[in-house]
Amino acid sequence: MRNRLLLVAAALLFSTGGAAIKAATLTAWQVASFRSAVATVVLLLAIPEARRGWRWRVVPVAAAYAATLVSFVLATRLTTAAEAIFLQSTAPLYLLLLGPWLLREPIRRSDLLYILAIAGGLTFFFVGTEHAAATAPDPRRGNLIAAASGLTYALTLAGFRWLGRRQTANPGIVAAALGNLLASLATLPLALPVTAPLAANAPVILYLGIFQIGLAYVCLTRGIRHVTAFEANTVLLLEPAMNPVWVWLVHGETPGVWALAGGAVILSATLVNTWRRTV
Repeated sequence: MRNRLLLVAAALLFSTGGAAIKAATLTAWQVASFRSAVATVVLLLAIPEARRGWRWRVVPVAAAYAATLVSFVLATRLTTAAEAIFLQSTAPLYLLLLGPWLLREPIRRSDLLYILAIAGGLTFFFVGTEHAAATAPDPRRGNLIAAASGLTYALTLAGFRWLGRRQTANPGIVAAALGNLLASLATLPLALPVTAPLAANAPVILYLGIFQIGLAYVCLTRGIRHVTAFEANTVLLLEPAMNPVWVWLVHGETPGVWALAGGAVILSATLVNTWRRTV
């Protein structure tokens, strides 16, 4: 029970990212850079495994994760939180399509229905017309960036598998620490100078770095070792499910009908596919 609760805590902490990112008055580049800087320090201090295994083969995986971190922040500031997280959740689709080339994992006949379901859900985000709002000033551009974050997240997941096959210790947490470092450094030139009041934004940035990423990964690494893959993946679906809820409660942001329909299709298909692969 304790390990499942740790996974629930990790998923809920991850899910608060959208609300916190939209709460900052800093630019998206500043949020991305400063959040990852704090998260890097927290991960290195709190998780001993994050300080070991920094080999050259981790760098491309960390770079893909860094791109995911940055693109998610950019997308969240431009479109609704629901669209940003649901489009990032299409990563398993890209992972299946890239598998034959990157991991030598062929696409099976049973995967075709899942691919069609995710592709169908993906189109929902570009069928309806989302209107610009205070919390989502450029939905179409944000959706495109969010879709790209799904691809970079798929590359990250493929990289985790690739590292695992080479017996790299705790590849996920090592790549997470290095990825946050790369994200912070890569976006720092675009984050300077800072004109918004730092004192007002410091609590948001500290929350994002310490809790939404740092503590979430501590809970994840401690809980995921002792539960089945199906349980872990199912519990972690709380992140995309709850992300829009927190944003609605904090900012009053309401996603469109097409976005909700697309998200429902994507999350349902992912849950069914996860179950199917474990039975």
